[in-house]
Formats: sequence, C-alpha cells, structure tokens
Amino acid sequence: MDTVYVRDLKMDARIGIYEWEKRIRQKIRVDLEMAWDNRIPAASDDIKDTLNYKTAAKRVIQLVENSHYELVERLAETIATTLMDDLGVPWIRVTVGKPGAVRGSSEVGVQIERGKRE
Repeated sequence: MDTVYVRDLKMDARIGIYEWEKRIRQKIRVDLEMAWDNRIPAASDDIKDTLNYKTAAKRVIQLVENSHYELVERLAETIATTLMDDLGVPWIRVTVGKPGAVRGSSEVGVQIERGKRE
C-alpha cells in the first residue's frame, strides 16, 4: 500500500485541561500518513481517483477550529476516525504535537495508528 501524507499542518486550537487553556488558542502541529493505492490515480491522472490531501487537510482544520479538546489523544483519535470514515482511508497514522507545552522541549504530543495497512 502506498502513502499519502500531510506534514507539519499548523493551526490554532482550543486544547488543554487547564482553565486558562480553555480560554485561549494554542499552536498545534499535525502530521498525517494515510494508506492509499496510488496505482489507480497514477494510471488515470484524474484527481477523482486520489486520496486528496487538500481535502484531508481542510477536514482536519475544520475539526480543530470548531471544537475544544482537552487532550491531544482525543484530538488524534477524532482526526483518525473522521478521515477513515469520510475519505475511506484504510490505515492512518496521526501525529498531534503541542509546541512549547513542556518547558525545555520543542514539542510534545502523541502518535497513533488505526486501521489495516495492506
């Protein structure tokens, strides 16, 4: 199975468990790796046959901008489930990073994998 990816998608999110975090927007970073058979779009040269990475990125932005998440784990799970359901992705790896969340680190976060990569 091939991979379609989006790296370093940056956006502002309402995310966190502390009261002060619930009142502000914080920078987060998302990476997506999604399994897709690219032989079909390679043969057809037609966008309709692809896993459109722009569509995937827009869907993630919509999820982040329209909700509050307390945990990066919940956000990662929501992203994975949504893209698998909405776009028919059979396997996905989602990384959600929170830059500056821990003093002395450039970023902390989670990485999850869901589905089957065949």
